[in-house]
Amino acid sequence: MNRPVSRFAIIAAIIRKDLLEFSRDRLWMILTPLTLVMFTAIFWLMPYQVEETVTVGVAPGALGRALELLGSPGLRLVAFDSEAELAAAVAGEQPDAPPLSIGLAFPEDFLLQAARGQPATVRVYVDALVPPEVRHAMTSAVREVAYTLSGAPLPVSLAAEEVVLGTDRLGQQIPLRERFRPLLAFLVLMVEALALASLIAAEVSSRTIAALLVTPVRSADILAAKGLLGTVLAFAQAFLLLLVTHSLGGHTAALLLAVLLGALLVSGIGLYTGAAGKDFIGTLFLGALFMFPLMIPAFALLFPGTASAWVQVLPSYGIIQAMVGASHGQGFVELAGYFTSAALWVVAVFALGWLALQRKVTSP
Repeated sequence: MNRPVSRFAIIAAIIRKDLLEFSRDRLWMILTPLTLVMFTAIFWLMPYQVEETVTVGVAPGALGRALELLGSPGLRLVAFDSEAELAAAVAGEQPDAPPLSIGLAFPEDFLLQAARGQPATVRVYVDALVPPEVRHAMTSAVREVAYTLSGAPLPVSLAAEEVVLGTDRLGQQIPLRERFRPLLAFLVLMVEALALASLIAAEVSSRTIAALLVTPVRSADILAAKGLLGTVLAFAQAFLLLLVTHSLGGHTAALLLAVLLGALLVSGIGLYTGAAGKDFIGTLFLGALFMFPLMIPAFALLFPGTASAWVQVLPSYGIIQAMVGASHGQGFVELAGYFTSAALWVVAVFALGWLALQRKVTSP
């Protein structure tokens, strides 16, 4: 008497078949390891620290050396004997001078003019890449120096303590390499979503899925196998990238949960785009339509500040925020809100992909 084949054995057989087909696809067998190598190289070539000290040149030299006593943490003053040398240093035309972005050229008799309360013209040299807010800060600093040297009180008094809203990163700025961790990990997940979509689209066009239904395989078995395969492939690739980039610090369990949710999310996208795409180009086009909006929260991390409301409602926002928080030591309690929103989006997107593929599987 033949025993009925278990559903788990059928799902495992479908996964083995898909892995065999995936291994025969030269494009993805080359693209997948190449992506890992490329992202790993990009990560290790990025700056690993942030220069938080602003170097400002001051001319003439006597005044510059006097103002060095007024320096503060994060501000370095360099004296130059003449305005011409200062301008050349800011322009990068003096190899022996320290790299400068800003220069302050005071008149030779600035101290005398300030003591008499007479107006003086100070020329500010800035590099083209200096942000406008830094330029305005230097202009304000010149006025403050003039008030200090003239002995006149400042027209505005500030509170003794500053009120910092959000996370205070003074002295602990996040390097560009650290900011790119979630971006690179999520890019790897999206690449595997495209690989899964390509595999499904090929099987749909070749009627391989329809042929499977002639056997004891049910449509639910095919859906479960595709979803499980996509999740495992995406999670394995992202985990490998985190491993080779030494990104498993912080709260490892929370980080892996965030990556797992990301793998489920991109698997749902792969199910949908693979079922909706009619050919390889169409599948890639649909995948790109999903990829670019989902990458926005990761790119938003490169620029300090609070993300806009429309960015926070994107499906990938909670996942990426949870990955960042977990990598900095936050646990499940601190990240509960992000995990909840990510889980809800995962259920919705995975269900959408499941239904789209189910229509392809059951359609004649």
